[in-house]
Amino acid sequence: MDNKTQNPLGSKKISTLLKEFAIPSIIAMLVSSLYNVVDQLFIGQKIGELGNAATNVVYPLVPACIATALLFGIGGASNFNLSMGRGQKDGAKYFIGNAAFMAFFIGSIIAIFSEITCSNLLVFFGASIKVYPLAESYLRVTAIGFPFLIFSSCATHLIRADGSPKYSMKMNLAGAITNIILDYVFIFIFGWGMFGVGFATIIGQILSAVMGAAYLRKYKTVKLDISSFIPKGEVVFRIASLGAANCFNQLAMMILAIVLNKSLNYYGGLSQYGTDIPLAVSGVSLKCMQIMMAFVIGLSQGLQPIASFNYGAQKYARVKEALFGALKAGAVISIIGFLIFQIFPYQVIEMFGKGSKEYFEFGVKYIRIYYLFLFTYFIQPIVSNFFSAIGKPVMGIFLSLTRQVIFFLPLLLILPLFFGINGILYAGAVTDFIASTVCTIIGLKEITKPKYSSK
Repeated sequence: MDNKTQNPLGSKKISTLLKEFAIPSIIAMLVSSLYNVVDQLFIGQKIGELGNAATNVVYPLVPACIATALLFGIGGASNFNLSMGRGQKDGAKYFIGNAAFMAFFIGSIIAIFSEITCSNLLVFFGASIKVYPLAESYLRVTAIGFPFLIFSSCATHLIRADGSPKYSMKMNLAGAITNIILDYVFIFIFGWGMFGVGFATIIGQILSAVMGAAYLRKYKTVKLDISSFIPKGEVVFRIASLGAANCFNQLAMMILAIVLNKSLNYYGGLSQYGTDIPLAVSGVSLKCMQIMMAFVIGLSQGLQPIASFNYGAQKYARVKEALFGALKAGAVISIIGFLIFQIFPYQVIEMFGKGSKEYFEFGVKYIRIYYLFLFTYFIQPIVSNFFSAIGKPVMGIFLSLTRQVIFFLPLLLILPLFFGINGILYAGAVTDFIASTVCTIIGLKEITKPKYSSK
């Protein structure tokens, strides 16, 4: 029996595969999001509005780290599964080893850069005079963990590609539980404030990274030797080409976060809310969005090995079935998130600590307007990742940039000129609608090709 018939990705029922791969991916993403969400909860309760604003100022570095992890994680996993689907087992191991090495190496560079340029970065990210000291305390510590965060996040994709989604889930779970426990100890018992939050975070990240490295030593489907981890230009290029869409999506989020913070700072200063309230509200709502993003991105990641292997094996009908299955589940999740944000915005803000009347007033308005089309959110990440999974990185990159860069940035710069700080909220809503429409049209054009209808 050849590789195509042996591998369950090419033979097992699609709905079963989606559950097996997507559910652990979702749980892993949910657990990863707890790093930031739990930090925000504890900070909001213990430190208050300024603490919430501080984490939002530092936030642009998070998508930068995740972008690197996805560049090598998704890129390595997609190339590995495509190679295995084509029966090219001998060369597949290099995609895993090179991806793991590059993730840790680039993570170390980002950490050193963040420490050296910390002061300038925080000013550039929009830190006010009151927020700066808290943001600096937080960043100085969390930057140490960037190599471990990036490596462990990358490793979850590589491990999932090996058919072990539950192990990747356990990695993230172990790190998150450690982070939560130490958050409470360091903040409420030791009284270490922002430093304690950051210290708890990096300990959890190191634990996850150690577990990831332990798995790679005993990779199941191929044997990884030392040569697998030595960077090869062609291999790294192929990894980067298929991971670029997800990477650019995260980098776009970083750019977006920087521009958004600066816009909230500037237009907030011209409004009744001041500079710090809009920053705090944006940070809180973003952490809440990470919960829903975890479901949707987890679905897209669960789809990746299924779509990649079957596309490589030319089983196009199974590819189509997998895509539609992920989209249906994503629609349900996005609608639930939309209803929660529209019906309970006050309660969402209240979870993250107390604040002034103006703080809650702006928070309710921000969530209801900015996320008005949240029910369409699932389309863009799933469809863009789908194109990368089937080996079409250029289209994947384009679709990944539709929301954060191509549409949102221009609207974010233009609409506030006419509507003040409310223009920022309108920009978010309009962008979600346009981006989902474009991704739907392009996705349908691809999936309605004749080859996807043949068994």
